[in-house]
Amino acid sequence: MLDSRLAELARAAPALRVLTAATDLEHYGRDWTRRWTPAPCAIALPASIDEVQAIARWASAQRVALVPSGGRTGLSGGAVAANGELVVSFERMNRVLDFNAVDRTLTVQPGIALEAVHRAAAEHGLIYPVDFGARGSCSIGGNIATNAGGIRVIRYGNTREWIAGLKLVTASGELLDLNRGLIKNSSGYDLRQLVIGAEGTLGFVVEATLKLTDPPPASQVMLFAVPAMDALMRVFGACRSKLHLSAFEFFTDRALHHVVAHGAQNPFSEISPYYVVTEFDAATDTQQQTALDVFEQCVNEGWVSDGVMSQSEAQAAALWRLRDTITESLAPHRPYKNDISVRISAVPAFLDEMSALLTREYPQFDVVWFGHIGDGNLHINVVKPEGLDDTAFIAQCEQVTKQLAAMLHKYGGSISAEHGIGLVKKDYLQSTRSVAEIALMRGVRATFDPLGLLNPGKLFE
Repeated sequence: MLDSRLAELARAAPALRVLTAATDLEHYGRDWTRRWTPAPCAIALPASIDEVQAIARWASAQRVALVPSGGRTGLSGGAVAANGELVVSFERMNRVLDFNAVDRTLTVQPGIALEAVHRAAAEHGLIYPVDFGARGSCSIGGNIATNAGGIRVIRYGNTREWIAGLKLVTASGELLDLNRGLIKNSSGYDLRQLVIGAEGTLGFVVEATLKLTDPPPASQVMLFAVPAMDALMRVFGACRSKLHLSAFEFFTDRALHHVVAHGAQNPFSEISPYYVVTEFDAATDTQQQTALDVFEQCVNEGWVSDGVMSQSEAQAAALWRLRDTITESLAPHRPYKNDISVRISAVPAFLDEMSALLTREYPQFDVVWFGHIGDGNLHINVVKPEGLDDTAFIAQCEQVTKQLAAMLHKYGGSISAEHGIGLVKKDYLQSTRSVAEIALMRGVRATFDPLGLLNPGKLFE
């Protein structure tokens, strides 16, 4: 039955590349979660929109589920294929299609890496400002699927702010051209925005028109050593009130421990429980002096115990490496991850309560947390001890996540800030969305995909 279905696919799209080797099934069938055994029926690597449409029509006729695949750097199981699905990898659809100097847009295929988009924008003297540590391996299609945020949300916002238009192949194989790059378009529902963050459950993005903007002024990076948790938001307040921030990130001493073990250099001689890395405009002597004044204020108030200000691009990159490589340094330890958010105003109280929860429930585990504190997004990573069974480890962590979800509900927060729901977090969706909201979401999904073939099992059953 499987062979005959694939034979039908070959007839529907004769030039389509299809992989069935066991190593390919394993490679393309999973993402960074590594919690599910990949078991797709095959891997399709389309090179054109026509081929994606043919795949969708074939899947509808044969009742075969489809899982979209980009860089597979996701941390929520959104790209996992564990139940005989056909993986649709967009790695061959990875080109820049057009640059429009008047509209200041870049049109790209979904498989292009974020870093390649950055380079393409720079060739025209502009930037695509969405950025994060996985820039070299994550794809634009995956960024759109999860409405990825990253390290500069505080200035530029999330992915959805930078999508001028999308082309979408629906479950029936129809091609939709959403918004078409318009700045103003008050003609009913904005389906483009509905698709962003939908994790491939409403259709497959096959082309994206990205907004570009001017590069920021010359900047500098400061790294602060912060002696107490309650000082983090005080430092943020001082920086935000006097500096034009591009980023404000924090991490703990345990995060620093892992990135240093991974090859980064610690600029401080003494260990502090918390650290902040912030980037800000420093094109003038006045701006640079203001930054020094902020640092002096924070030291005098006791909010900061030490600090470093970058004096070159190389030093700025070295300071950013301490934050950017946390996830990479933890990956070999297969941590259990939470990606949560609350309103910025709720961060201090939430941090207190969350810290007490983690200390109480994880006394025997190495807990590494960090995040985009300037936009209320926190990442919690629980490192699996050597020798502990995966199932037992995850079960212990899930018990804590239930408590964390209840806490987030109390604070009006979200169980997923930027990684999506996928398979990992769907049991906790009701902590973020009401019953009525979820019912409407199910209805929208059923309208776009009545047979339930697009990334099934993700978001909700």
